[in-house]
Amino acid sequence: MADDRDRPWWRDRYGEATRPKAARGGIKAHSRRGAFGQSWWARRWLDVLERLELGGRLTRGRAYARRGQVLDITIEEGRVRASVQGSRDEPYRITIEVRTLSAAEWSKVGESLRGQARFAAKLLASEMPEDVEEAFKGTGVSLFPARRAELATECSCPDWANPCKHIAAVYYLLGEEFDRDPFLIFQLRGLTREGLVALLRAPQSEKKKSRLPAAPVIPKEPLPADPAAFWSGGEIPAAPEVRVPDTPAALLRRLSPFSFWRGQTPLTAELDPLYERAAARALDIFVGGSR
Repeated sequence: MADDRDRPWWRDRYGEATRPKAARGGIKAHSRRGAFGQSWWARRWLDVLERLELGGRLTRGRAYARRGQVLDITIEEGRVRASVQGSRDEPYRITIEVRTLSAAEWSKVGESLRGQARFAAKLLASEMPEDVEEAFKGTGVSLFPARRAELATECSCPDWANPCKHIAAVYYLLGEEFDRDPFLIFQLRGLTREGLVALLRAPQSEKKKSRLPAAPVIPKEPLPADPAAFWSGGEIPAAPEVRVPDTPAALLRRLSPFSFWRGQTPLTAELDPLYERAAARALDIFVGGSR
């Protein structure tokens, strides 16, 4: 293998000209063609980056994101760390930093969100309101980065462009991850899901507290006078109807998709046939079928 000193100078300036090495176990984008992101907030993330004059550079990372060249991604408060397999043996190290909002700024955002019950109701139900950005505008801050100065990126590759295609690939995969968990956007701004819930449930100021009537007190059911009646219990209910559930893996579906899922198909699609066979077998055993 040739030494790095034998490489042409223009490769160090403009990046590797060779194809990247195949990555094993990388994170492949769910989007195989066309646009990335299904939800409005995921598309908003990419639209913001394109508006910040990153669009032309972002498109170079689509192929990397779809081929699974991104090996891992870690999302922290205000920071994203990742590793991307390029043309060299050692993967490139990626860091993306997003300016976090201060405690005072989040306090103002919380007042604005609590000021309209629909915002708090949807967010507490793990839904992202379509006009949630309106609650931020009145406080002088934004949910998504509004200026290039709010984003700081770094890659260990030799490409002078910033963002390079390795950073761009991480941007695209973040957009898809926002589809799964929209509250990661708040985390990049410095507020975890738990912190957001606490912010939404914080007491309002005295001027804004609503005066609701006290809840009626429901009297407790008195104990039976005869002690024997207390210990005898009630009638045994009839056996419940047992049948195969209409929706397989219902409990599994209550969980959000796994973070940066590496499988070719969603986990629920893989497990649905197993759940259906298991449910049919359990019903057969319950009604006295063959064991």
